[in-house]
Amino acid sequence: MAQEYLTVTALTKYLKRKFEVDPYLEKVYLTGEISNFRLRPNHQYFSLKDDGAKISAVMFKGAFSKLKFQPEEGMKVFVIGRISLFEASGNYQIYVEQMVPDGVGALYQAYEQLKAKLEKEGLFLAPKKRLPKYPKKIAVLTSPSGAVIRDIMTTVKRRYPIAEITLFPTVVQGDKAAGNVVTNIERVEELGDFDTMIIGRGGGSIEDLWPFNEEKVARAIFNAKTPIISSVGHETDTTIADLVADVRAATPTAAAELAVPVLSDEILKIKERQTRLEQAFMHQLTLKKERYERLRSSYVLRQPERLYDAQAIKLDQLTQRLIQSTQNRLFEEEKKVMQLDHHLRQINPKNKVNELKQHQAYLHERLEKSIYQLLHQKQQSFANAVQSLDLLSPLKIMGRGYSYTTKGDNLIKSIGEIAVTDTIVVHYQDGEATAEIKKVEAMENREASK
Repeated sequence: MAQEYLTVTALTKYLKRKFEVDPYLEKVYLTGEISNFRLRPNHQYFSLKDDGAKISAVMFKGAFSKLKFQPEEGMKVFVIGRISLFEASGNYQIYVEQMVPDGVGALYQAYEQLKAKLEKEGLFLAPKKRLPKYPKKIAVLTSPSGAVIRDIMTTVKRRYPIAEITLFPTVVQGDKAAGNVVTNIERVEELGDFDTMIIGRGGGSIEDLWPFNEEKVARAIFNAKTPIISSVGHETDTTIADLVADVRAATPTAAAELAVPVLSDEILKIKERQTRLEQAFMHQLTLKKERYERLRSSYVLRQPERLYDAQAIKLDQLTQRLIQSTQNRLFEEEKKVMQLDHHLRQINPKNKVNELKQHQAYLHERLEKSIYQLLHQKQQSFANAVQSLDLLSPLKIMGRGYSYTTKGDNLIKSIGEIAVTDTIVVHYQDGEATAEIKKVEAMENREASK
């Protein structure tokens, strides 16, 4: 039963096979409007739609790089490709191999897009380099066999034969033309000794002139340091190179006329200026002679000493003022010296030393007197203290008949401290006596017996 059912993968592979073997789907010519377009770095993924349907589209990097224009959202295009099925999502899609705009040529569309891009970047409105008025060397980038180089050489030889023309043979038509133009521009820049560069070719269709609408050619012209005259196509043809170049010429002959002046006209201008210079010189010479005559007849030259009269008087006045000023300055300085000398005498260290010596002697005298008085006071105080001490001395009292008694090491102050048979020591002024207690009688007992 299960064998009757297909897997999703098997069905998708079957349908993909149907798409790929169908001869009508192998190469499909399709027109539609671009939708969901967003520029990606590698392959491009978008949709093509009309009022009734929509199909997914894929354009690989190799095919997309060959386009002459930039696809945009909503643009109607013609595409050529094959129809196949993308297995992962099950969606069918067209793999675009070629694409051109619908209604407008691809080259014209690419021209307008690049023109808008470079204009937005400011390449057209950037300051242009001025052409040198008297070029010595001119580089011409064109075909060596065309009429352009002949017209340029003929015109330059007729107008300004002293200019040197160097031809850089250049491919001006076909796929290799743009790269060859860029290479020759870089060669001229590397040499660096050319005053002007002319890039030219004859007229033709937009396809013939397309190398001069390439972005790399435009940027090479813009980045060049040498002033560039562009003469590409006829007067009605305008290329990107014409817009970027410093000067645009309608024809190769016009380019040569812009590059060089007319030598005979320049020689005539030189002669006119020479004549004007000679006339101006003669006029100046006449003025100088007249001035010389006035100066020669001047009193300064006839009586030169008068020139110095006022200066001599002024010198005398200045001399007197200098002498007076010097004397005044000398007087002031002498006055300052006297004041300083007087002040110096007042602050002489010798006077100060003498004054300090006198003060020291006075202090020494006062010190001796103070020491003597202090010593006398101390001696008097000592004598008074000795006398007072002598009056209070127990020996002095004992000299009047008093004594004191001890028992052992203790002083006897009361009879209560002794008893019969105790040995006592009686101390006198001039010695001591040892005694034995025979009887002890209190004071109150003696009073009672009386």
